[in-house]
Amino acid sequence: MNLGILDYGAGNLRSVRNAFLAVQQPATFVSAPEHFDALDMLVFPGQGAFGDCVRQLKETGLWAPLKKWLAEERPYFGICLGYQLLFENGEENPGVEGLAKFEGSVVRFPSQPGLKIPHMGWNKARFTDPAHPAWKGMGEDETFYFVHSYFPQPKDASLAACLTDYSGEFVSGIAAKNLLAVQFHPEKSQQAGLTLLKNALEYLGR
Repeated sequence: MNLGILDYGAGNLRSVRNAFLAVQQPATFVSAPEHFDALDMLVFPGQGAFGDCVRQLKETGLWAPLKKWLAEERPYFGICLGYQLLFENGEENPGVEGLAKFEGSVVRFPSQPGLKIPHMGWNKARFTDPAHPAWKGMGEDETFYFVHSYFPQPKDASLAACLTDYSGEFVSGIAAKNLLAVQFHPEKSQQAGLTLLKNALEYLGR
């Protein structure tokens, strides 16, 4: 399978590629529109600010082929901003439109006494459907590594694949046709993260 990792000039790409290599899957970096043509599956491991990411994707010519890829429902795995940008907009940069694959907004954790923002460190992900292929071989409350101040609020509740509690539950991952996307970082989540990557390859690359 030809696996591509979206390279728009930011993001922890080497660690993501190394994590896929750890589950015996090589990957190439996708840094130009023509690179999409040979792919079977796309990974978008974005990090940073919502608006900066949109700007960089447009400046590098990757925005249009990425939207086309999603519109055609080709296999896609999103991590962190690669999850958030699937929605319409984000509070971090008002007026900046996301990829709008799904209805919903990306909002900031509320300021509360004792609540540390960003949400950083290990936390549980409660699977809404433990039998989903993405979670094969995992316990019902696996822990993953998070680093974020914002999170998506999908309008379609049926998209939710896992939920995480941080001053209340939020949707920490979604599943749809040929698509998985998570807020946490599988590449930093030790064995649970590697298991998820392996499952994603089997589920999306089938």
